Amino acid sequence: MYKIMLADDEGIVIDSLKFIIEKNFGQSCTIEYAHTGRKVIELAEKYKPDIAIVDIHMPGINGIEAMKEIRKTNKSVIFIVLTAFDKFNYAKEAINLGVLEYLTKPVNQSVLIQVLQRAMEIIKAERAKRSNDLMIREKLEIVIPIIESDFIYAALSGSDFKREKDNFCSLLGIKDNYGMILVLEFGDALIEGNLTNPVGISVKAQSFYPAIRESLKEELDCVVSPIMVNKIVCFLSSDSPQLGYDDRIELIEKARGLIRDLTRQHEIQFKIGIGSVASIYKLEESYKEALSAIRNSKSRVAHVKDLSIGCEYEADYPIEIENALFEKITRGDIEGSKNEANLFYDWMVDNYSDHIMDIKLKVLEFVLFAEKKAFLSGGMTYYFLYRKDYLPTIIEMDNFEQLRKWFIDKVTQACKNIITKRDEQTSGLISKAKAYIDENYNKDISLDDVSRSIDISPYYFSKLFKEGTGVNFIEYLTNIRIERAKKLLLNSDMNIKNICLDTGYSDPNYFSRIFKRQVGVTPTDFRESGN
Repeated sequence: MYKIMLADDEGIVIDSLKFIIEKNFGQSCTIEYAHTGRKVIELAEKYKPDIAIVDIHMPGINGIEAMKEIRKTNKSVIFIVLTAFDKFNYAKEAINLGVLEYLTKPVNQSVLIQVLQRAMEIIKAERAKRSNDLMIREKLEIVIPIIESDFIYAALSGSDFKREKDNFCSLLGIKDNYGMILVLEFGDALIEGNLTNPVGISVKAQSFYPAIRESLKEELDCVVSPIMVNKIVCFLSSDSPQLGYDDRIELIEKARGLIRDLTRQHEIQFKIGIGSVASIYKLEESYKEALSAIRNSKSRVAHVKDLSIGCEYEADYPIEIENALFEKITRGDIEGSKNEANLFYDWMVDNYSDHIMDIKLKVLEFVLFAEKKAFLSGGMTYYFLYRKDYLPTIIEMDNFEQLRKWFIDKVTQACKNIITKRDEQTSGLISKAKAYIDENYNKDISLDDVSRSIDISPYYFSKLFKEGTGVNFIEYLTNIRIERAKKLLLNSDMNIKNICLDTGYSDPNYFSRIFKRQVGVTPTDFRESGN
Protein backbone atom coordinates (compact mmCIF):
# COMPACT_ATOMS: atom_id res chain seq x y z
CA MET A 1 0.00 0.00 0.00
CA TYR A 2 1.30 3.43 -1.02
CA LYS A 3 0.13 6.74 0.49
CA ILE A 4 -0.05 9.49 -2.12
CA MET A 5 -0.62 13.16 -1.29
CA LEU A 6 -1.80 15.66 -3.94
CA ALA A 7 -1.18 19.39 -3.53
CA ASP A 8 -2.74 21.81 -6.03
CA ASP A 9 -5.01 24.85 -5.76
CA GLU A 10 -7.05 23.77 -8.81
CA GLY A 11 -9.80 21.29 -8.00
CA ILE A 12 -9.94 19.97 -11.57
CA VAL A 13 -6.24 19.07 -11.40
CA ILE A 14 -6.77 17.17 -8.13
CA ASP A 15 -9.76 15.30 -9.62
CA SER A 16 -7.81 14.43 -12.77
CA LEU A 17 -4.82 13.14 -10.81
CA LYS A 18 -7.08 11.06 -8.51
CA PHE A 19 -8.89 9.54 -11.50
CA ILE A 20 -5.63 8.54 -13.24
CA ILE A 21 -4.10 7.08 -10.07
CA GLU A 22 -7.21 5.13 -9.00
CA LYS A 23 -7.75 3.82 -12.53
CA ASN A 24 -4.18 2.54 -12.92
CA PHE A 25 -3.20 1.58 -9.36
CA GLY A 26 -6.55 0.69 -7.82
CA GLN A 27 -6.48 -0.59 -4.24
CA SER A 28 -2.69 -0.35 -3.92
CA CYS A 29 -2.93 3.36 -3.06
CA THR A 30 -4.66 5.71 -0.67
CA ILE A 31 -4.96 9.34 -1.70
CA GLU A 32 -5.28 12.56 0.33
CA TYR A 33 -5.11 16.12 -0.97
CA ALA A 34 -4.91 19.81 0.00
CA HIS A 35 -5.31 23.08 -1.88
CA THR A 36 -2.95 25.45 -0.02
CA GLY A 37 0.66 25.34 1.17
CA ARG A 38 -0.31 25.52 4.85
CA LYS A 39 -2.88 22.73 4.52
CA VAL A 40 -0.34 20.60 2.63
CA ILE A 41 2.18 20.93 5.47
CA GLU A 42 -0.46 20.08 8.11
CA LEU A 43 -1.73 17.13 6.06
CA ALA A 44 1.79 15.80 5.53
CA GLU A 45 2.47 15.80 9.29
CA LYS A 46 -0.68 13.75 9.93
CA TYR A 47 -0.82 11.57 6.80
CA LYS A 48 2.95 10.91 6.36
CA PRO A 49 2.78 10.29 2.59
CA ASP A 50 5.12 8.04 0.63
CA ILE A 51 4.68 10.13 -2.53
CA ALA A 52 3.76 13.82 -2.78
CA ILE A 53 2.71 15.44 -6.08
CA VAL A 54 3.10 19.15 -5.39
CA ASP A 55 2.25 22.18 -7.48
CA ILE A 56 4.85 24.90 -7.04
CA HIS A 57 2.39 27.79 -7.41
CA MET A 58 -0.20 27.68 -4.56
CA PRO A 59 -1.84 30.40 -2.45
CA GLY A 60 0.04 31.49 0.67
CA ILE A 61 3.03 29.23 1.23
CA ASN A 62 4.26 28.12 -2.19
CA GLY A 63 5.10 24.54 -3.11
CA ILE A 64 8.86 24.98 -2.71
CA GLU A 65 8.54 26.26 0.86
CA ALA A 66 5.95 23.57 1.64
CA MET A 67 8.33 20.85 0.44
CA LYS A 68 11.12 22.27 2.58
CA GLU A 69 8.91 22.05 5.67
CA ILE A 70 7.67 18.56 4.83
CA ARG A 71 11.22 17.32 4.28
CA LYS A 72 12.11 18.31 7.86
CA THR A 73 9.71 15.72 9.30
CA ASN A 74 9.58 13.20 6.47
CA LYS A 75 13.03 12.34 5.09
CA SER A 76 11.84 9.53 2.83
CA VAL A 77 8.88 11.14 1.02
CA ILE A 78 9.30 11.18 -2.77
CA PHE A 79 8.39 14.53 -4.31
CA ILE A 80 7.01 14.90 -7.83
CA VAL A 81 6.83 18.57 -8.85
CA LEU A 82 3.93 19.82 -10.91
CA THR A 83 3.85 23.33 -12.49
CA ALA A 84 3.72 25.43 -15.65
CA PHE A 85 6.60 26.29 -18.00
CA ASP A 86 6.91 29.83 -16.69
CA LYS A 87 7.95 28.55 -13.24
CA PHE A 88 11.24 27.05 -14.37
CA ASN A 89 13.32 28.91 -11.76
CA TYR A 90 11.16 27.38 -9.06
CA ALA A 91 11.62 24.00 -10.70
CA LYS A 92 15.40 24.27 -10.47
CA GLU A 93 15.14 24.93 -6.73
CA ALA A 94 12.78 21.96 -6.39
CA ILE A 95 15.31 19.74 -8.09
CA ASN A 96 17.84 20.83 -5.46
CA LEU A 97 15.43 19.50 -2.84
CA GLY A 98 15.88 16.03 -4.33
CA VAL A 99 12.59 15.63 -6.21
CA LEU A 100 12.13 12.58 -8.39
CA GLU A 101 10.62 14.27 -11.44
CA TYR A 102 9.52 17.68 -12.77
CA LEU A 103 6.21 17.55 -14.69
CA THR A 104 4.56 20.41 -16.59
CA LYS A 105 0.85 21.05 -16.92
CA PRO A 106 -1.21 19.68 -18.53
CA VAL A 107 0.18 16.37 -17.31
CA ASN A 108 0.53 13.56 -19.83
CA GLN A 109 -1.26 10.52 -18.38
CA SER A 110 1.29 7.92 -19.55
CA VAL A 111 4.19 10.03 -18.25
CA LEU A 112 2.53 10.39 -14.85
CA ILE A 113 1.94 6.63 -14.65
CA GLN A 114 5.58 5.92 -15.52
CA VAL A 115 6.83 8.38 -12.89
CA LEU A 116 4.53 6.93 -10.21
CA GLN A 117 5.65 3.40 -11.08
CA ARG A 118 9.26 4.50 -10.74
CA ALA A 119 8.50 6.11 -7.37
CA MET A 120 6.75 2.96 -6.18
CA GLU A 121 9.72 0.81 -7.20
CA ILE A 122 12.01 3.07 -5.17
CA ILE A 123 9.70 2.81 -2.17
CA LYS A 124 9.41 -0.96 -2.59
CA ALA A 125 13.21 -1.30 -2.71
CA GLU A 126 13.61 0.92 0.38
CA ARG A 127 11.02 -1.11 2.26
CA ALA A 128 12.74 -4.35 1.28
CA LYS A 129 16.07 -2.91 2.42
CA ARG A 130 14.52 -1.77 5.68
CA SER A 131 12.98 -5.19 6.21
CA ASN A 132 16.30 -6.87 5.45
CA ASP A 133 18.14 -4.50 7.79
CA LEU A 134 15.67 -5.33 10.57
CA MET A 135 16.07 -9.04 9.90
CA ILE A 136 19.87 -8.71 10.05
CA ARG A 137 19.58 -6.67 13.23
CA GLU A 138 17.31 -9.33 14.72
CA LYS A 139 19.81 -12.05 13.85
CA LEU A 140 22.65 -9.95 15.25
CA GLU A 141 20.76 -9.65 18.52
CA ILE A 142 21.07 -13.44 18.71
CA VAL A 143 24.62 -13.73 17.36
CA ILE A 144 26.32 -10.75 19.05
CA PRO A 145 26.14 -12.21 22.60
CA ILE A 146 27.84 -15.36 21.28
CA ILE A 147 30.58 -13.31 19.60
CA GLU A 148 31.01 -11.20 22.76
CA SER A 149 31.29 -14.37 24.84
CA ASP A 150 33.95 -15.79 22.49
CA PHE A 151 35.81 -12.45 22.56
CA ILE A 152 35.99 -12.44 26.37
CA TYR A 153 37.09 -16.08 26.57
CA ALA A 154 39.72 -15.65 23.85
CA ALA A 155 41.06 -12.38 25.27
CA LEU A 156 41.41 -13.77 28.79
CA SER A 157 42.88 -17.10 27.77
CA GLY A 158 45.24 -15.64 25.15
CA SER A 159 44.78 -18.66 22.88
CA ASP A 160 44.71 -17.63 19.21
CA PHE A 161 43.51 -14.16 20.26
CA LYS A 162 46.21 -12.28 18.36
CA ARG A 163 45.23 -14.05 15.15
CA GLU A 164 41.48 -13.55 15.64
CA LYS A 165 41.59 -10.09 17.24
CA ASP A 166 40.89 -8.14 14.03
CA ASN A 167 37.86 -10.30 13.23
CA PHE A 168 36.46 -9.84 16.72
CA CYS A 169 37.02 -6.08 16.65
CA SER A 170 35.42 -5.74 13.24
CA LEU A 171 32.33 -7.71 14.24
CA LEU A 172 31.93 -5.89 17.56
CA GLY A 173 32.88 -2.42 16.31
CA ILE A 174 35.92 -2.13 18.61
CA LYS A 175 38.29 0.51 17.23
CA ASP A 176 40.71 0.99 20.13
CA ASN A 177 43.88 -0.97 20.92
CA TYR A 178 43.49 -0.66 24.68
CA GLY A 179 40.87 -1.55 27.21
CA MET A 180 40.14 -2.63 30.75
CA ILE A 181 38.24 -5.42 32.41
CA LEU A 182 35.37 -4.86 34.82
CA VAL A 183 34.09 -7.83 36.84
CA LEU A 184 30.57 -7.83 38.27
CA GLU A 185 30.20 -10.38 41.08
CA PHE A 186 26.98 -11.27 42.87
CA GLY A 187 25.76 -13.32 45.84
CA ASP A 188 22.91 -13.80 48.29
CA ALA A 189 24.48 -11.59 50.94
CA LEU A 190 27.54 -9.41 51.53
CA ILE A 191 29.30 -10.40 54.78
CA GLU A 192 32.55 -8.65 55.73
CA GLY A 193 33.13 -7.73 52.11
CA ASN A 194 32.54 -11.27 50.78
CA LEU A 195 29.56 -12.42 48.72
CA THR A 196 27.88 -15.63 49.86
CA ASN A 197 26.49 -18.66 48.00
CA PRO A 198 28.30 -18.09 44.66
CA VAL A 199 27.24 -21.42 43.10
CA GLY A 200 23.61 -21.25 44.15
CA ILE A 201 23.23 -17.66 43.02
CA SER A 202 24.66 -18.46 39.59
CA VAL A 203 21.67 -20.72 38.90
CA LYS A 204 19.23 -18.09 40.09
CA ALA A 205 21.00 -15.37 38.09
CA GLN A 206 20.32 -17.10 34.76
CA SER A 207 16.73 -15.88 34.93
CA PHE A 208 17.68 -12.20 35.17
CA TYR A 209 20.94 -12.29 33.20
CA PRO A 210 19.35 -10.60 30.13
CA ALA A 211 18.26 -7.66 32.30
CA ILE A 212 21.72 -7.35 33.90
CA ARG A 213 23.38 -7.57 30.49
CA GLU A 214 21.15 -4.81 29.14
CA SER A 215 21.92 -2.57 32.15
CA LEU A 216 25.67 -3.11 31.76
CA LYS A 217 25.64 -2.29 28.05
CA GLU A 218 23.41 0.74 28.49
CA GLU A 219 25.44 2.23 31.34
CA LEU A 220 28.99 1.26 30.31
CA ASP A 221 28.87 0.57 26.53
CA CYS A 222 30.87 -2.62 26.97
CA VAL A 223 31.35 -6.17 25.71
CA VAL A 224 29.64 -8.55 28.14
CA SER A 225 30.41 -12.19 28.91
CA PRO A 226 27.91 -14.86 29.96
CA ILE A 227 27.67 -15.77 33.64
CA MET A 228 30.86 -17.42 34.92
CA VAL A 229 29.79 -19.03 38.20
CA ASN A 230 28.74 -15.82 40.01
CA LYS A 231 30.60 -13.34 37.80
CA ILE A 232 30.02 -11.39 34.61
CA VAL A 233 33.14 -10.08 32.87
CA CYS A 234 32.97 -6.85 30.85
CA PHE A 235 35.46 -5.30 28.44
CA LEU A 236 35.55 -1.50 28.15
CA SER A 237 37.63 -0.17 25.26
CA SER A 238 39.99 2.78 25.64
CA ASP A 239 41.80 4.96 23.13
CA SER A 240 44.57 5.66 25.65
CA PRO A 241 47.01 3.36 27.48
CA GLN A 242 46.09 5.04 30.75
CA LEU A 243 42.84 6.11 32.39
CA GLY A 244 42.94 9.68 33.66
CA TYR A 245 41.92 10.50 37.23
CA ASP A 246 38.65 12.22 36.26
CA ASP A 247 37.72 9.38 33.91
CA ARG A 248 38.45 6.84 36.63
CA ILE A 249 36.24 8.66 39.12
CA GLU A 250 33.45 8.93 36.52
CA LEU A 251 33.67 5.19 35.82
CA ILE A 252 33.57 4.34 39.54
CA GLU A 253 30.48 6.56 40.01
CA LYS A 254 28.76 4.86 37.08
CA ALA A 255 29.56 1.49 38.63
CA ARG A 256 28.14 2.61 41.99
CA GLY A 257 24.92 3.76 40.35
CA LEU A 258 24.71 0.51 38.44
CA ILE A 259 25.04 -1.55 41.63
CA ARG A 260 22.34 0.52 43.36
CA ASP A 261 19.94 -0.07 40.48
CA LEU A 262 20.72 -3.78 40.14
CA THR A 263 20.38 -4.39 43.89
CA ARG A 264 17.00 -2.69 43.94
CA GLN A 265 15.75 -4.56 40.86
CA HIS A 266 16.94 -8.07 41.70
CA GLU A 267 17.24 -8.13 45.50
CA ILE A 268 20.68 -9.73 45.58
CA GLN A 269 24.07 -8.26 46.43
CA PHE A 270 26.71 -7.08 43.97
CA LYS A 271 30.37 -6.03 43.92
CA ILE A 272 32.40 -4.58 41.05
CA GLY A 273 36.15 -4.74 40.55
CA ILE A 274 37.88 -2.72 37.81
CA GLY A 275 41.33 -3.43 36.39
CA SER A 276 43.69 -0.89 34.84
CA VAL A 277 43.93 -0.14 31.14
CA ALA A 278 46.01 -2.67 29.21
CA SER A 279 46.85 -3.54 25.64
CA ILE A 280 43.98 -5.42 24.05
CA TYR A 281 46.41 -8.35 23.77
CA LYS A 282 47.06 -8.30 27.54
CA LEU A 283 43.56 -8.17 28.98
CA GLU A 284 44.21 -11.14 31.24
CA GLU A 285 46.35 -8.79 33.36
CA SER A 286 43.47 -6.33 33.75
CA TYR A 287 41.16 -9.25 34.59
CA LYS A 288 43.46 -10.43 37.39
CA GLU A 289 43.57 -6.88 38.72
CA ALA A 290 39.77 -6.61 38.67
CA LEU A 291 39.45 -9.86 40.64
CA SER A 292 42.12 -8.68 43.06
CA ALA A 293 40.24 -5.40 43.54
CA ILE A 294 37.10 -7.34 44.52
CA ARG A 295 39.01 -9.61 46.91
CA ASN A 296 41.03 -6.87 48.60
CA SER A 297 38.29 -4.33 49.16
CA LYS A 298 35.24 -4.29 51.41
CA SER A 299 33.69 -1.59 49.22
CA ARG A 300 31.07 -2.54 46.68
CA VAL A 301 33.08 -0.87 43.90
CA ALA A 302 36.88 -0.91 43.78
CA HIS A 303 39.39 0.16 41.15
CA VAL A 304 42.79 -1.50 41.32
CA LYS A 305 44.51 1.92 41.27
CA ASP A 306 42.81 2.84 44.53
CA LEU A 307 44.15 -0.17 46.40
CA SER A 308 47.58 -1.07 47.72
CA ILE A 309 47.93 -4.10 45.50
CA GLY A 310 49.97 -4.79 42.44
CA CYS A 311 53.31 -3.32 41.52
CA GLU A 312 54.02 0.33 40.80
CA TYR A 313 56.97 1.38 38.64
CA GLU A 314 59.02 4.55 38.57
CA ALA A 315 57.71 7.08 36.09
CA ASP A 316 60.05 6.34 33.17
CA TYR A 317 60.45 2.57 33.72
CA PRO A 318 59.93 0.89 30.30
CA ILE A 319 57.32 -1.61 31.46
CA GLU A 320 55.91 -1.99 27.93
CA ILE A 321 59.35 -3.05 26.64
CA GLU A 322 59.72 -5.48 29.53
CA ASN A 323 56.28 -6.99 28.90
CA ALA A 324 56.98 -7.23 25.17
CA LEU A 325 60.28 -9.00 25.89
CA PHE A 326 58.59 -11.54 28.16
CA GLU A 327 55.86 -12.14 25.58
CA LYS A 328 58.29 -12.67 22.70
CA ILE A 329 60.49 -15.00 24.77
CA THR A 330 57.42 -17.07 25.64
CA ARG A 331 56.56 -17.33 21.93
CA GLY A 332 60.13 -18.25 21.00
CA ASP A 333 60.38 -15.14 18.81
CA ILE A 334 64.17 -14.85 18.43
CA GLU A 335 64.41 -11.60 16.48
CA GLY A 336 61.65 -9.95 18.46
CA SER A 337 63.25 -10.96 21.77
CA LYS A 338 66.67 -9.68 20.66
CA ASN A 339 65.16 -6.36 19.64
CA GLU A 340 63.27 -5.85 22.93
CA ALA A 341 66.29 -7.00 24.97
CA ASN A 342 68.50 -4.45 23.20
CA LEU A 343 65.93 -1.68 23.76
CA PHE A 344 65.71 -2.44 27.47
CA TYR A 345 69.50 -2.72 27.76
CA ASP A 346 69.90 0.67 26.05
CA TRP A 347 67.49 2.19 28.56
CA MET A 348 69.50 0.80 31.48
CA VAL A 349 72.82 2.05 30.11
CA ASP A 350 71.41 5.47 29.22
CA ASN A 351 69.88 5.99 32.66
CA TYR A 352 72.03 3.97 35.06
CA SER A 353 75.52 3.74 33.60
CA ASP A 354 76.97 4.41 37.07
CA HIS A 355 75.20 1.35 38.50
CA ILE A 356 76.69 -1.55 36.55
CA MET A 357 76.01 -4.08 39.31
CA ASP A 358 72.29 -3.25 39.25
CA ILE A 359 72.31 -3.63 35.45
CA LYS A 360 73.97 -7.03 35.84
CA LEU A 361 71.29 -8.08 38.33
CA LYS A 362 68.52 -7.03 35.91
CA VAL A 363 70.20 -8.90 33.05
CA LEU A 364 70.43 -11.99 35.24
CA GLU A 365 66.75 -11.64 36.19
CA PHE A 366 65.70 -11.59 32.52
CA VAL A 367 67.98 -14.50 31.58
CA LEU A 368 66.58 -16.63 34.42
CA PHE A 369 63.05 -15.81 33.27
CA ALA A 370 63.85 -16.76 29.67
CA GLU A 371 65.45 -20.05 30.70
CA LYS A 372 62.54 -20.92 32.97
CA LYS A 373 60.21 -20.53 29.98
CA ALA A 374 62.52 -22.80 27.98
CA PHE A 375 62.48 -25.48 30.69
CA LEU A 376 58.71 -25.27 31.04
CA SER A 377 58.28 -25.71 27.27
CA GLY A 378 59.10 -29.39 27.86
CA GLY A 379 61.74 -31.90 26.85
CA MET A 380 64.62 -30.35 28.83
CA THR A 381 66.13 -31.70 32.05
CA TYR A 382 66.79 -29.19 34.82
CA TYR A 383 70.01 -29.55 36.80
CA PHE A 384 70.52 -27.66 40.05
CA LEU A 385 74.07 -26.67 39.08
CA TYR A 386 73.06 -25.70 35.54
CA ARG A 387 73.86 -22.02 36.18
CA LYS A 388 76.82 -22.34 38.55
CA ASP A 389 79.08 -20.11 36.41
CA TYR A 390 76.53 -17.32 35.74
CA LEU A 391 77.33 -15.09 38.71
CA PRO A 392 81.14 -15.39 38.45
CA THR A 393 80.92 -14.73 34.71
CA ILE A 394 78.89 -11.52 34.85
CA ILE A 395 80.71 -10.20 37.93
CA GLU A 396 84.02 -10.40 36.09
CA MET A 397 82.68 -8.48 33.08
CA ASP A 398 84.05 -4.95 33.02
CA ASN A 399 82.26 -3.33 30.06
CA PHE A 400 78.68 -2.87 28.93
CA GLU A 401 79.06 -4.37 25.45
CA GLN A 402 80.47 -7.61 26.83
CA LEU A 403 77.51 -7.85 29.21
CA ARG A 404 75.08 -7.02 26.38
CA LYS A 405 76.47 -9.85 24.25
CA TRP A 406 76.13 -12.34 27.10
CA PHE A 407 72.57 -11.12 27.73
CA ILE A 408 71.47 -11.37 24.09
CA ASP A 409 73.17 -14.76 23.61
CA LYS A 410 71.35 -16.25 26.61
CA VAL A 411 67.98 -14.87 25.55
CA THR A 412 68.54 -16.11 21.99
CA GLN A 413 69.50 -19.58 23.20
CA ALA A 414 66.41 -19.78 25.41
CA CYS A 415 64.20 -18.85 22.43
CA LYS A 416 65.94 -21.47 20.26
CA ASN A 417 65.31 -24.11 22.93
CA ILE A 418 61.63 -23.15 23.07
CA ILE A 419 61.34 -23.39 19.28
CA THR A 420 63.27 -26.66 19.13
CA LYS A 421 61.12 -28.34 21.75
CA ARG A 422 57.95 -27.02 20.16
CA ASP A 423 59.05 -28.29 16.75
CA GLU A 424 60.09 -31.64 18.22
CA GLN A 425 56.71 -32.03 19.88
CA THR A 426 54.89 -31.06 16.69
CA SER A 427 57.07 -33.32 14.56
CA GLY A 428 56.54 -36.22 16.96
CA LEU A 429 52.76 -35.79 16.92
CA ILE A 430 52.66 -35.53 13.12
CA SER A 431 54.86 -38.62 12.78
CA LYS A 432 52.48 -40.55 15.04
CA ALA A 433 49.51 -39.31 13.02
CA LYS A 434 51.13 -40.31 9.73
CA ALA A 435 51.93 -43.77 11.12
CA TYR A 436 48.32 -44.23 12.20
CA ILE A 437 47.06 -43.14 8.77
CA ASP A 438 49.54 -45.44 6.97
CA GLU A 439 48.32 -48.39 9.03
CA ASN A 440 44.60 -47.64 8.74
CA TYR A 441 44.11 -45.86 5.39
CA ASN A 442 42.08 -48.85 4.11
CA LYS A 443 39.51 -48.36 6.87
CA ASP A 444 36.80 -45.76 7.28
CA ILE A 445 38.95 -43.43 9.39
CA SER A 446 38.21 -39.80 10.22
CA LEU A 447 40.09 -36.81 11.56
CA ASP A 448 38.56 -37.54 14.97
CA ASP A 449 39.98 -41.08 14.89
CA VAL A 450 43.50 -39.84 14.14
CA SER A 451 43.39 -37.03 16.72
CA ARG A 452 42.14 -39.50 19.33
CA SER A 453 45.05 -41.84 18.54
CA ILE A 454 47.56 -39.10 19.44
CA ASP A 455 45.45 -37.72 22.29
CA ILE A 456 44.90 -34.11 21.16
CA SER A 457 41.73 -32.29 20.17
CA PRO A 458 40.51 -32.57 16.54
CA TYR A 459 40.56 -28.78 16.10
CA TYR A 460 44.16 -28.45 17.27
CA PHE A 461 45.25 -31.54 15.34
CA SER A 462 43.73 -30.18 12.12
CA LYS A 463 45.77 -26.94 12.39
CA LEU A 464 48.90 -28.78 13.49
CA PHE A 465 48.72 -31.29 10.67
CA LYS A 466 48.17 -28.63 7.99
CA GLU A 467 51.07 -26.54 9.31
CA GLY A 468 53.37 -29.57 9.49
CA THR A 469 52.55 -31.26 6.18
CA GLY A 470 51.27 -28.44 3.98
CA VAL A 471 48.03 -30.33 3.26
CA ASN A 472 44.95 -31.00 5.31
CA PHE A 473 44.02 -34.42 6.70
CA ILE A 474 41.61 -35.37 3.87
CA GLU A 475 44.13 -34.41 1.18
CA TYR A 476 46.86 -36.45 2.87
CA LEU A 477 44.61 -39.49 3.33
CA THR A 478 43.42 -39.27 -0.28
CA ASN A 479 47.01 -39.11 -1.57
CA ILE A 480 47.96 -42.20 0.44
CA ARG A 481 44.95 -44.13 -0.86
CA ILE A 482 45.44 -43.13 -4.50
CA GLU A 483 49.15 -44.00 -4.42
CA ARG A 484 48.26 -47.43 -3.01
CA ALA A 485 45.59 -47.86 -5.71
CA LYS A 486 48.09 -46.97 -8.48
CA LYS A 487 50.50 -49.66 -7.26
CA LEU A 488 47.74 -52.28 -7.16
CA LEU A 489 46.50 -51.32 -10.63
CA LEU A 490 49.98 -51.71 -12.13
CA ASN A 491 51.34 -54.62 -10.09
CA SER A 492 48.37 -56.90 -9.44
CA ASP A 493 45.44 -58.47 -11.23
CA MET A 494 42.90 -57.41 -8.60
CA ASN A 495 39.70 -56.07 -10.10
CA ILE A 496 38.89 -52.40 -9.61
CA LYS A 497 36.08 -53.11 -7.15
CA ASN A 498 38.46 -54.95 -4.80
CA ILE A 499 41.12 -52.26 -5.22
CA CYS A 500 38.47 -49.73 -4.26
CA LEU A 501 37.69 -51.66 -1.06
CA ASP A 502 41.36 -52.31 -0.31
CA THR A 503 42.11 -48.57 -0.36
CA GLY A 504 39.31 -47.55 1.98
CA TYR A 505 36.52 -46.67 -0.47
CA SER A 506 33.16 -48.42 -0.29
CA ASP A 507 31.69 -46.98 -3.50
CA PRO A 508 33.49 -47.88 -6.80
CA ASN A 509 31.90 -44.92 -8.62
CA TYR A 510 33.10 -42.48 -5.99
CA PHE A 511 36.55 -44.12 -6.05
CA SER A 512 36.75 -43.69 -9.83
CA ARG A 513 35.79 -40.01 -9.58
CA ILE A 514 38.41 -39.34 -6.89
CA PHE A 515 41.06 -41.29 -8.84
CA LYS A 516 40.38 -39.35 -12.05
CA ARG A 517 40.45 -36.03 -10.19
CA GLN A 518 43.82 -36.88 -8.66
CA VAL A 519 45.50 -38.68 -11.56
CA GLY A 520 43.74 -37.26 -14.59
CA VAL A 521 42.46 -40.58 -15.96
CA THR A 522 40.11 -43.32 -14.75
CA PRO A 523 41.51 -46.39 -12.94
CA THR A 524 40.80 -48.52 -16.03
CA ASP A 525 42.63 -46.14 -18.38
CA PHE A 526 45.53 -45.90 -15.93
CA ARG A 527 45.90 -49.69 -15.81
CA GLU A 528 45.70 -49.99 -19.60
CA SER A 529 48.28 -47.26 -20.15
CA GLY A 530 50.69 -49.08 -17.86
CA ASN A 531 52.12 -45.90 -16.31
